[in-house]
Amino acid sequence: MAATLSKDSGLRLFYFVFACLLYSIWRPVDLLVRVELTGEYEHSPMVTADNTLTLLKKETGIG
Repeated sequence: MAATLSKDSGLRLFYFVFACLLYSIWRPVDLLVRVELTGEYEHSPMVTADNTLTLLKKETGIG
């Protein structure tokens, strides 16, 4: 988990809710990608942060 030194409770709540939202979006995307590519679903993720960052670097040239 990312550490924040902010004492602002609103900001800390935003970080928490934003992280939960990203995770909630990532899980169905991972499921859909795995089912589309392999036709089955296992518990280990196919869409990882490393795969995503590599794809973004390749497509945008940033990094």
